[in-house]
Amino acid sequence: MTDEKPAIEELTHAQAAAELPALVAGIEAANTAYHTLDAPEISDADYDALKNRLRAIEARFPDLARPDSPTQKVGGAVAEGFGKITHAVPMLSLENGFTDDDIRDFDGRVRNYLGLGPEAPLTYTAEPKIDGLSLALLYEKGVLIQAATRGDGEVGENVTENARTIKDIPQRLENAPDVLEVRGEVYMSHADFEALNARQEAAGEKTFANPRNAAAGSLRQLDARITAARSLHFFAYAWGAHSEPVAETQSAAMERFRALGFTVNPLTVLCDGPEAMLAHYRAIEAQRATLGYDIDGVVYKVNDLALQRRLGYRSTTPRWAIAHKFPAQTAWTRLEKIEIQVGRTGALSPVARLTPVTVGGVVVSNATLHNEDYIAGRNSFGEEIRGGKDIREGDWVQVYRAGDVIPKVADVDLSRRPEGAARYVFPEICPECGSPAIREEGDAVRRCTGGLICPAQAIEKLRHFVSRGAFDIEGLGAKQIEAFYRDGWIREPADIFALEERYGSGLRQLKNRDGWGEKSAQNLFDAIRERRRIPLDRLIFALGIRHCGEAAAKDVAQHYGRWEAMAEALDRARPAALAQRAADAAEEAERATAQAEGRRARITEARNAAIAALDVPDDATTAWADLVATDGIGPVLALSLSDAFANPEERLAIDRLVAQLTILPPPAKAASGAIAGKTLVFTGTLEKMTRAEAKARAEALGAKVAGSVSAKTDLVIAGPGAGSKAAKAAELGIEVIDEDAWLALAQGT
Repeated sequence: MTDEKPAIEELTHAQAAAELPALVAGIEAANTAYHTLDAPEISDADYDALKNRLRAIEARFPDLARPDSPTQKVGGAVAEGFGKITHAVPMLSLENGFTDDDIRDFDGRVRNYLGLGPEAPLTYTAEPKIDGLSLALLYEKGVLIQAATRGDGEVGENVTENARTIKDIPQRLENAPDVLEVRGEVYMSHADFEALNARQEAAGEKTFANPRNAAAGSLRQLDARITAARSLHFFAYAWGAHSEPVAETQSAAMERFRALGFTVNPLTVLCDGPEAMLAHYRAIEAQRATLGYDIDGVVYKVNDLALQRRLGYRSTTPRWAIAHKFPAQTAWTRLEKIEIQVGRTGALSPVARLTPVTVGGVVVSNATLHNEDYIAGRNSFGEEIRGGKDIREGDWVQVYRAGDVIPKVADVDLSRRPEGAARYVFPEICPECGSPAIREEGDAVRRCTGGLICPAQAIEKLRHFVSRGAFDIEGLGAKQIEAFYRDGWIREPADIFALEERYGSGLRQLKNRDGWGEKSAQNLFDAIRERRRIPLDRLIFALGIRHCGEAAAKDVAQHYGRWEAMAEALDRARPAALAQRAADAAEEAERATAQAEGRRARITEARNAAIAALDVPDDATTAWADLVATDGIGPVLALSLSDAFANPEERLAIDRLVAQLTILPPPAKAASGAIAGKTLVFTGTLEKMTRAEAKARAEALGAKVAGSVSAKTDLVIAGPGAGSKAAKAAELGIEVIDEDAWLALAQGT
């Protein structure tokens, strides 16, 4: 990779479509070279950069994502000459982290998913990430019967006879489960690598580029005698299929593997939280050159296996583990200017324009600054980073490249800060359309509220409007939308329904456009005409309002029933929404300055004062309370709905659209099953599942989950600490059960 590509936020749909095949081809070629041929042609950092850029393009342009995309695969294809073995449990890859904050954020995500507070005990194992070849060893009745490489994660290569020659791999196990698949990494030590290359050179054979290639090439020999002549080693660190639990914790599992005769990396330790993890990372990094084998980072795993099971998996990575990669090269240069780019979702992203500098073999002139907190010297939790040093235009900054295409600014040299350099003030107005740029409570990103009227968001909003879950107009896909927008034929959704009137006849006719004919044009007009009748929930979803996905749109539609009722309620609730925004802003400002003593009281006082200052009418308060109490909505989505309807220009665009449509009310819900159709409220502390898990379970059984108790509530599930909600349920004569009774009900027992 020698040329810097445009930032993802700067790509048009056409540019992305043109670049994507080359990215896919490059990644597939790298996969084949690395996994199948054992002869990598690019560095790990450049490979990560290619894959992360492809992933970012697919996230921004979902219609371009291919079902066979490399982002949905693990490893490479099985080489010819080997038998194939399907893994009973897929061998997945790991999420990568590159900075201390990435690891703290990982810990935060794990805690949030499990419903654990920042002070709750949560331990992780930390072990070196071996740069070798993954191998799965299957034992039955204690006997090694099969060994397979990772392959593509689903299917690997049968290398059983070769694996038997590795001295670190036991042929038999005592006191093991009847079925046990042990997973780990095959590697070659530095000393053995040098000796092998010396022998290869003396024999006139090709030498290997690095120990990883040598290990992979040695393990995947068709003649096991060649493998036996080369010194390979194996570290055990995981397991796949098993007939009985291996242990209750990750660390205990490693001790059991050691007792069974496997080699477990001696640098594997138990860490009490992210700071201990980072300390061990630095300790391992300091020893890296003297270990005698290659590592490229440290892997952290949630220690409690029950928690691992709850956290589960994404499509290609577990939620309970992360690989903390060692940093790539860094360089210092001048930050000439901070510019704001507005992305497809309205996110205001700061970009550093740099004096060009070479970093890791690539000339870099741009770097991401993440968000306004990062510029100010804070992380996503409000804690200081870089020692609290803010970033200013004119500063000398340290730039680094890890697995990301766009480099990052890591540090600031205050000794070289120009005299008079001013603190950067992050804009609160969208530079593209002039709409307010709002930062929601708990969100690190500030976003434009312009929606349909913001040029930076227009094409993406229109693509979303015609997507499958929205209007789904046959013949009007992302490609056509972009072309029509570029030529000025469509600027907002209402223009779609005026296409036939404007371009069905006359000098500029659709049938005369490149790629269109009379029949295809008429088919499109017919498809558009069919969509003039649209269910309310699909219309709400099609507007692309932040936080309003398909499920939330159904909840809103079900609650209001008619478009007119929803619009009237949102208009009425607007003063209360403004008070909510003011209260959030006051609370955020107070959080940044309040001292520990009396902090909670000061924050509450600031919030109440902000609300009182706006003197919200009673009918607005009632409408707002009704909206936020609706199952599936809440204050975050309610604010997004309010913002969309309150922006004058966007409201006009919505009104022009609605005037073209017949909006169908949602069908009445049918009730079936033990709790289907019933309204449930959870209160107090749930001890056997998180609130999110309980809500998901209830909804899967057809129930509704509300946030407050009312006369419409059918059942209240109360855990320890239940207060006013349980009291109100008793007052209203509503049945109250404990968590055990709820679990029995949910499981049908």
